[in-house]
Amino acid sequence: MRARDLDRYRREIGWRDAPLVDVAAPPAAPLVETGDLESLAREAASCTRCRLAEQRRTVVFGEGDPRARVMFVGEGPGAEEDRTGRPFVGQAGALLDAMIFALGFERRQVYIANVVKCRPPGNRDPQDDEVTACAPYLDRQIALIRPLLIVALGKPAARRLTGSTAPISALRGRWSSYLGIPVLPTFHPAYLLRTPLAKREVWQDLKAVRARLAEAPPSP
Repeated sequence: MRARDLDRYRREIGWRDAPLVDVAAPPAAPLVETGDLESLAREAASCTRCRLAEQRRTVVFGEGDPRARVMFVGEGPGAEEDRTGRPFVGQAGALLDAMIFALGFERRQVYIANVVKCRPPGNRDPQDDEVTACAPYLDRQIALIRPLLIVALGKPAARRLTGSTAPISALRGRWSSYLGIPVLPTFHPAYLLRTPLAKREVWQDLKAVRARLAEAPPSP
């Protein structure tokens, strides 16, 4: 993402420069070999566990630092993601990049994935049985990466990681835990493109993430 685009997104809601934080793995997390994630990605590439496999072009497994302190989990790939095989590209991806930058990271320093790895038809929300079928991949990604915290983007991700069926408006900004890792739900970048005023609420969520990171023990 170009610097001027980042500046424009940040000015829209008054984001300030975020100090760069230490992006090494937290002390309690075991070292993870990249090959573990690569093996899981190869397994996912041939998955036929649900109906989404029938129309996909590409399995969008995820990308980023295998030792990331922060993991972002979204809903599912869209058309551009299905074409490129990368999560969060296009306008929503540019806005996510701005959110990541506001935390003091670059995209390559976090890990980005979705609750389902194949595009739902018409970019609809993934259905419960599709999320359940894909859950082992997400759970294993989280177990391998062992992030310090997870940001759940949008309703399907928030519901999967919190176990709640409440609307995203009720879940956002409230910490919970998944596999022993703190989770903070917030609005999906695609929703922010449709509802710009909600960016102010997301900024409050990002400040909560920054505060949690600041409280974490320093890496050795």
